[in-house]
Amino acid sequence: MKFSPVQIGAALAAAGALGLGMMFFGRSTAPAPAPVAPPVAATPASSSAALDVAMRELLANYRKIIVLLDGDSALPAAHREQTTRIGQALFHDSQARSAALESTLAALIGSNQASRFNTINGLLDFIESDSGLYDADRLAFRELLQGLLANVARDSSLPAIKVHKRISEDLDALTEIERNYDKEIRQIFGRYEQRGIELKRERWDAYLAHLKKIYSRDAILKEYGVVLAYPGKAEPEAEAETASEAAAPAPSPAKPEQGEIFGAALPPKTVVLTFDDGPHKRYSEEIAAILKQYGVPAVFFNVGMNLGTVGADGKATLGSGAAISRKLRAAGHVLANHSYSHAQLSRQSGDKLRAEIVNTDILLKAVDSDRSPLFRFPYGARNREGLDALASAHLRSVMWNIDSLDWADPVPSSIADRVLRSVDKEGRGIILFHDIHARAVKALPAILDRLIADGYQFAGWDGTAFKVGKAGAEPAAKVLPSTGYANSWAIVIGVDEYPKWPKLQHAVRDAKGVRTSLIEKFGFAPERVVTLENAAATRSGILAAFHDQLAHGVQKNDRIFVFFAGHGATRHLSSGRDLGYIVPYDSDPEQFATDAIPMTEIQNIAESLNAKHVLFVMDACYSGLGLTRGGGASAYLRDNAKRVGRQMLTAGGADQLVSDGGPNGHSIFTWTLLQGLAGKGDLNGDGLITATELAAYVAPAVAGVSNQTPAFGSLPGSEGGDFVFELPAETEFLSVQTAQLSNDAIAMNVKLDAVRPEPAKADEKAAPVAAAPVTIKDLQGKEQTVVTPQAVPSSMRQQAQRANDRGLQLFKEKQYAEAETEFTEALKLRPDFALAANNLGFVFFKQARYKEAARWFENTVKMDPSRAVAYRNLGDAQALAGEPAKAKAAYETFLALAPTSNGAAYVKQALDKL
Repeated sequence: MKFSPVQIGAALAAAGALGLGMMFFGRSTAPAPAPVAPPVAATPASSSAALDVAMRELLANYRKIIVLLDGDSALPAAHREQTTRIGQALFHDSQARSAALESTLAALIGSNQASRFNTINGLLDFIESDSGLYDADRLAFRELLQGLLANVARDSSLPAIKVHKRISEDLDALTEIERNYDKEIRQIFGRYEQRGIELKRERWDAYLAHLKKIYSRDAILKEYGVVLAYPGKAEPEAEAETASEAAAPAPSPAKPEQGEIFGAALPPKTVVLTFDDGPHKRYSEEIAAILKQYGVPAVFFNVGMNLGTVGADGKATLGSGAAISRKLRAAGHVLANHSYSHAQLSRQSGDKLRAEIVNTDILLKAVDSDRSPLFRFPYGARNREGLDALASAHLRSVMWNIDSLDWADPVPSSIADRVLRSVDKEGRGIILFHDIHARAVKALPAILDRLIADGYQFAGWDGTAFKVGKAGAEPAAKVLPSTGYANSWAIVIGVDEYPKWPKLQHAVRDAKGVRTSLIEKFGFAPERVVTLENAAATRSGILAAFHDQLAHGVQKNDRIFVFFAGHGATRHLSSGRDLGYIVPYDSDPEQFATDAIPMTEIQNIAESLNAKHVLFVMDACYSGLGLTRGGGASAYLRDNAKRVGRQMLTAGGADQLVSDGGPNGHSIFTWTLLQGLAGKGDLNGDGLITATELAAYVAPAVAGVSNQTPAFGSLPGSEGGDFVFELPAETEFLSVQTAQLSNDAIAMNVKLDAVRPEPAKADEKAAPVAAAPVTIKDLQGKEQTVVTPQAVPSSMRQQAQRANDRGLQLFKEKQYAEAETEFTEALKLRPDFALAANNLGFVFFKQARYKEAARWFENTVKMDPSRAVAYRNLGDAQALAGEPAKAKAAYETFLALAPTSNGAAYVKQALDKL
């Protein structure tokens, strides 16, 4: 049996639901959850036993939800309704239990009891190594561990720091477990060597089989007073009754303009984007940044308690979440009411019901005096009294007809596919997302790419109805391409040892360098990177790589990167035009017209490949590729997701020799290419490097330091698509072990930077600025102007990460003043950014500014108290600043956290010198 994303989502969402104010199921209301005991007093006698009971109760609910969901799509509609109702009851019970457990743990940690960390370590022992737990069971405790991590971080004692480190490692292991189930179909499970959780490599179907020995759907339902009738035997009236509460009719006195709003009433090919449960301190702004890129509006249904509180006098006191909602409103989006506590309002009545509605309305008015009259019932659970209460408050209920299931499905591509299939089926609608999930952020660009490409319009609220053209801060023409690739493939070829052509010195090394970059930096799977070196790169070997190894595995949403380092040749045809060739290992110079590979054949291969985007990069010089004009205005980027792209970048033209002399044994062209892929090619600072940007960086840089004139363009048959690399976030904490570039590499980069295009910079207070157009050659020797994509806005968290990444790059080039500026910018954007704080400190350290360095390393360990490398850096800085006692304490903390690490011997030697 194969698992489905929704089945996996059941487990992962159950884990994520424990402690989040969100809906686990969304089709109906649920019976009232069983009462939950208040938090247990944190005493030595009671904590361990009470925690053990609470943990096992959470696990039981988590498992029951998985069993209920498994295969429920095959059940009759009435049976699905019943299982959903009980699933909701389990979900709400888990929420309450989780809140009580978190409160107990917070009190325990803050109690300063000598035994408190023994109790916490016992809890971690259970999660890590209890013999009755499967890997998937451990995901039930993910949110609990995240809360523990935050609470433990407030304690600076050594035992607390060790526990913090242990929890961090366990969370890393849970991420690995989640990744395993996400990719189970490939049966890939990387070895995880951290202490604590030892991964068991269990299959999902084995886990389900284990759960079904413990629970059955019928037994769980019976526990809640439900027995399912045989399919087809239920009375029609009984079936109708199960859905009546969720589908309560509008109250009779409501005016038409106060009636509920449903997605089916929208015009054809029109959608409304809605986001529930926020504002969220991280994801709401990231979603808003994406929406701004695409120029589309949305409605954010806020939970009142996330905005602030309302006193007995009816006055609002706003919290930190209100600032996020104000930013959403300033960006042109609509704020709407999602109740105060996300309670099931169909189970509320009287003053409690009205308070859930009115208190959030008061808070929204404090955030935005022109708040919208829109309201969404949590879980869609509404009844006649609730709708009457809305009418009295002059609010309108907004439902949805397209559910992304982003609360349950952990796979962003699966979320996107589900939404797009539903939109195709409905033809219009109100789409339900939640702005409290990272996976919703990841899925959104792919959804918007496709909807825009298919001609859908996005409606915003104009005060009376949903209409197209109301909100959205930027024209859709300024949208950047989303990577949106399913799989990434590459063919990497390097030939030095030609039998009959002059031997080369750098080609194989260049190919190895490109392969390493694709795999280690951009996540290409090693098994999908076909590498041919020297004798393996024959004519038949190269063609077989395309026709045999790629032809049957590549899908339409994949990308293919092709790199060739070797000889190129040009043949002048009788028609007067030139034809270029790449020269395989077994070619003869006397007959290369028949045994080399003409570019016309490469073009035919490119058109036959079933991939979205293909990029050829040729570190060889020749002419005659017949390329079309490269680059173009930024308007074409909007449709990048649907447009096929076939592009090529070459090292030079006919009669030009490829220049050796690049650092680390590379050619100048490949060294420059690798620097571009390392981040210098991101000319607009958005974290993406398009083929157009890469060419705009590489071509003038190489031409400025050599006698080569690189060329770039689109192959015939290309529809304007642009190949995209997404830069990964750098996570290295600088230390004495950080490698910097050699002097010759730094000298070469200085030359390259002197002729590179000026990067664009986005300013939150001003319109984005485009990078200057770049003039480069096509392969016919004609000049063309390449217009790079326009800089776009992004969240402050994303901007902080990019500033840190630039700082790391500058540090490795020993540009310390510039690196200091970037790390400082990262901290201005994100004051709690421990990575940037450490790196800023190390910039000071390298300049012998030891006291300043120590202050920033101290800041780092306050932000992330279990970061061992920061204690080593702190010890070094304090030792050199003349504070041996402080240095000793820092070194000893490092050894307590990382006694067997690579740096342990270094620190022991440093201690001996104090």
